[in-house]
Amino acid sequence: MPTIYIDADACPVRDEALRTALRHDAAIVFVSNGGIRPVDHPKVRMVYVDQGADAADKWIAEACKPGDVAVTADIPLAARCVDAGALVLKPDGSELTASSVGQALAMRDLAADLRSADPFRQGSGKSFTQRDRARFAQALDRALTRAR
Repeated sequence: MPTIYIDADACPVRDEALRTALRHDAAIVFVSNGGIRPVDHPKVRMVYVDQGADAADKWIAEACKPGDVAVTADIPLAARCVDAGALVLKPDGSELTASSVGQALAMRDLAADLRSADPFRQGSGKSFTQRDRARFAQALDRALTRAR
């Protein structure tokens, strides 16, 4: 059974990931710089990394191995996890693969360039919805079913 690694600091689907992991009897690791509520369950591990740029990302990237699942909206972290052989899901349920992560990195860089050129252009303007949460839970369920 794979381990699920959650980039937990700004993850909007921690509860959905936890419910799905427990239903599948899968281990889940929440990695953060602190500030998230601990979960007391034998299948749950809370990892608190030092404050600092990308400390949680580095920890997750080093821990991921083939067959694991990483949940992150951080595209550079997703690329490192894909390179390690992990399946990567974004919080909206979309999967990043070896063939799609390069395009996602390019789009991320383009968006950063656009934001820096126009200081009034911030964020995507799209809110996170219940449909996104449901799509994520279904995607994680499918990923864990495939892993079996």
